[in-house]
Amino acid sequence: MTKSIDYFFSIGSPWSFIGLEAFAALARRHEAEITPYLATVVEENGGILSRNKPQVRRAYGTRDLKRWSRTRGKALFLDGRPPLADPTPASRLVIAAYLDGKDWLALTQVLQEAYWVRAEDIGQPDVREAVAIRAGFDGAALRARENDEDVAGKWASDRDHAVRSGVFGIPTFGYDGEIYWGQDNLAFLEQHLKGDRL
Repeated sequence: MTKSIDYFFSIGSPWSFIGLEAFAALARRHEAEITPYLATVVEENGGILSRNKPQVRRAYGTRDLKRWSRTRGKALFLDGRPPLADPTPASRLVIAAYLDGKDWLALTQVLQEAYWVRAEDIGQPDVREAVAIRAGFDGAALRARENDEDVAGKWASDRDHAVRSGVFGIPTFGYDGEIYWGQDNLAFLEQHLKGDRL
């Protein structure tokens, strides 16, 4: 029986980005199928947006992010970062790729890399289209799909599924009735995939 992992993530989450390769490798090792659910912090379940956290917690989060990005071999552009538009609309580009049977995981990686490594403003439609084209996708076709009914429908239903599943933070991995919040919990997910459910 094929193992299936629900992957709740955000294009605008640096934590999703730095854990993506490790997660994808884990899924391959266990021949697990990944179902993507694009979402943001789920405040209904107790999630807290970064801008609403106390300064001391935001400062710690930045330090921790730098530690983990180094551990994962990711050179994030954090200091002196220019103001950028909200990257959330890029989620619909990924949803379109998924619904059309394209390599949504590869598209996710290049969009996040553009945003977090090079500080490209993927919140702008022409920028995310250009990023997709550079990576070998039909960026114009994907961009044209962003507001289609099926894409908008999945965007809405993904959040509903996140709420029902008990997700509050991003990324979260759902497997066999359990959720694992944060890329730092991938080891526990792997133990579960091996049959050791904690």
